[in-house]
Amino acid sequence: MAAQFCCKFTSANPMILQIDSFSKQKLSSPLYFIPTRNPVKSLNLTNPWLGVDSSISLDSSASVLRTNSITRRRIPIAVVSSLPTANPESAVSDAKKPKWSWRGIKSFAMGELEARKLKYPNTGTEALLMGILIEGTSFTSKFLRSNKITLYKVREETIKLLGKADLYFFSPEHPPLTEDAQRALDSAVNFNLKAGGIGEIMPAHILLGIWSEVESPGHKILATLGFTDEKAKELESFVSRSGFLDE
Repeated sequence: MAAQFCCKFTSANPMILQIDSFSKQKLSSPLYFIPTRNPVKSLNLTNPWLGVDSSISLDSSASVLRTNSITRRRIPIAVVSSLPTANPESAVSDAKKPKWSWRGIKSFAMGELEARKLKYPNTGTEALLMGILIEGTSFTSKFLRSNKITLYKVREETIKLLGKADLYFFSPEHPPLTEDAQRALDSAVNFNLKAGGIGEIMPAHILLGIWSEVESPGHKILATLGFTDEKAKELESFVSRSGFLDE
């Protein structure tokens, strides 16, 4: 009884007959795509449900990845060999102008970054001092650490001297130099020129420039941590002996 009912229901329902015929039909093309080097112009899909052909056109430029056409854009890299100066009238020709060493430039950049970390609006002599210690590979940073002047101690004394910045204050991307810090950099250039302009301007010159600014926070922090004029003269004598001291 049930079998006769199923047969009558199947013969009376044309949709089921179409499904059965479609399942028995052999497909002329596979149901998966194999990537080829030849671009695909168009793809015809036959819809047995609707009884009509629906043609779908595929653009070869969208379906084929052209990895060979990808070109790498060249990025120009500017090599910085000088730092800000407040004495543009003292500038000389490029051939005679003293160059900053890469350790000196990195110390300056790390000082800017430390000022931003502490959320200070300016880069002061204390930030330049911390930049020298953060750079860490120069003779000057090793000289400071051998005299028990570390980054942690300098940062701690900086917060004691200048206080903590506002939690919701955001420093500029490049905090401008304070007057003391700008004079310290100019003094670093002068130290190199007094020595005959031999070699590059190094972190040692920056430290001597910081020490020459007696009223600056950097000088006060150094004095608190035990840095003296005798140690400054010792460092200066090392610098005068070798123009490539930090190499």
